[in-house]
Amino acid sequence: MLLSSLLNSAPSRLLAVSSFIALALPALAQDRTTEAGEASITDPTLECTAYYYAPVGTALAAGEFPTVWQSATLLPNDTEGQQIWASIQPSVPTNIQPKGNRNSSLANVTYDAVADPDCWWTVGQAGHKCTTPKHNGLPNDTWNVPEPLTAGYGFDDGPNCSHNAFYDFLTSQNQKATMFYIGSNVMNHPVEAQRAIADGHEICVHTWSHGYMTSFPSSAAFAELWYTMKAIKLVTGVTPKCWRPPYGDVDDRIRAIAHGLNLTTILWGWDSNDWQNGIGGVTDADVDNFYSQFVGNATAGNFNSVGGIILTHELNNYTMSKAIEWYPRLTAAFKHLLPVSVALNISQPYVETNYSLPTFAQCHTTANPSNASTTSGSTSSGTGTGSGSGTTNTSGASAAFSPRVLLVGTLAAVFGAIAAL
Repeated sequence: MLLSSLLNSAPSRLLAVSSFIALALPALAQDRTTEAGEASITDPTLECTAYYYAPVGTALAAGEFPTVWQSATLLPNDTEGQQIWASIQPSVPTNIQPKGNRNSSLANVTYDAVADPDCWWTVGQAGHKCTTPKHNGLPNDTWNVPEPLTAGYGFDDGPNCSHNAFYDFLTSQNQKATMFYIGSNVMNHPVEAQRAIADGHEICVHTWSHGYMTSFPSSAAFAELWYTMKAIKLVTGVTPKCWRPPYGDVDDRIRAIAHGLNLTTILWGWDSNDWQNGIGGVTDADVDNFYSQFVGNATAGNFNSVGGIILTHELNNYTMSKAIEWYPRLTAAFKHLLPVSVALNISQPYVETNYSLPTFAQCHTTANPSNASTTSGSTSSGTGTGSGSGTTNTSGASAAFSPRVLLVGTLAAVFGAIAAL
């Protein structure tokens, strides 16, 4: 009775509605179940608070994936994986043995680095690393891009749980990039991974547990790639066709496994060394110097014939902040900063054909040159709609669910409740 009396006047009704909205908005801003809801969070601590995402939780509980952040092995109950590995295994060189251990492939290893029979990228010196396989039938690694004054722009080690401010910056610049995602991070931060698709970035594989790949037995190396591909598919609805070995550690045995999975090996010609800041005496000034060398070579004309790829990271606040700091200088030095596949003129970066990137030529003619596009149609259950929104859709319906939709529903419920009083 008292509440009904209070709401008899229009100002009181307005105050009540405002109060309901004030209570509802924080909940909307902290939505942890959709890409758009997660992307709206501005508090890094909240961003990195653990949450439950049903498709991932269900798959892990069913034993469909290795333990997160443990070295992957091919699971005995994975019939599909076992069959694919059986088809690839005969093409994997048996005369190349695993090297070192997952923390250092160079540990206790004796190897002829001059002859380099395995085309082992790790042992090469800067500018002289092996990227042309010596084993027959393997494609060359990608470490630069063919277009002049073009930088293949990308970031390793994501998705970082606190990346919203960084991705917001990229969006504000209409800048797309290639995100090399670790499978364990994708499983830990699934809606963060969905943001890459929603924002039009390209996703490539960066292994399950980020160990030195040449140290793994062949079946385990396969598992590191296979389960990362599956994790990205589960969460985003797309299956990458590119990968980058952690630390660049690859030889012809690992290349053969990646090639069997239809993965292009993407390395780099320039290293920002941003991930090493504070490690082994590397300082912020050193990282600035590495960035400066890349920019300096562009302004000196050294990329006038062929473009370059620089290694940078989504690893932590420092690496993302450093990327923002150097962004104006990169865009001033290079005519194009593009996802690697766009710089390579690859418009179909995934196994699925309902998603495409612009060609390099389109970058000269479109208003939003690095925007990705998709066609309509749903992806696998629980991975989102075919619109590239990254939203969860466990029912198979094509309608996207976003905070804007939730806000409209909340307001309708509020007004309905007020009217009923």
